[in-house]
Amino acid sequence: METTMGWNDERVELLKKLWTEGLSASQIAGRLGQVTRNAVIGKVHRLGLSGRATTSRMKSHRPRPRAATAKRLAKPRFAQVGNTALRALYQADTEPYVPPVEELVIPLAERKSIETLLECDCRWPIGDPQEAEFHFCAKKKVAGLPYCEFHARRAFQPPQPRRRDRDHADPTVVPVVATKETASA
Repeated sequence: METTMGWNDERVELLKKLWTEGLSASQIAGRLGQVTRNAVIGKVHRLGLSGRATTSRMKSHRPRPRAATAKRLAKPRFAQVGNTALRALYQADTEPYVPPVEELVIPLAERKSIETLLECDCRWPIGDPQEAEFHFCAKKKVAGLPYCEFHARRAFQPPQPRRRDRDHADPTVVPVVATKETASA
């Protein structure tokens, strides 16, 4: 490993001068010698140097119009992805929004914090952790699960069958296969 030369007053002043002239950390490290780019970045940070002169390279770039990025974000995500002929089939498959199930109301005397929970207590959090009313359910939990029966049903729901699985399971759906007879008709 290469030994580095210490930061004396002369080298610090040269660093400051080169930094304000707009040189990169790599360029400054090359001019100072026996110091790495990361050492220059660290020293600049410790000195609190921020303002820099712009280099000719920095001046030459064209600023991007902000409207283009705003327009790009306004488009719905994945709007143009996939086969457009089949999109309607899959959009009809989306399920309507179902509001969340009402939460159990735990009496004040039975509410527990993280410090007062016991091994057999339900660990379902209720409320906002940054609020004073935040607590845990603390009802008797189901063996092998961290939650009571009510919260276990909310947390562990069986997966819904996929559309392709439902279609294959439905005997009324008959796949249409093109044959020479049907193609000529």
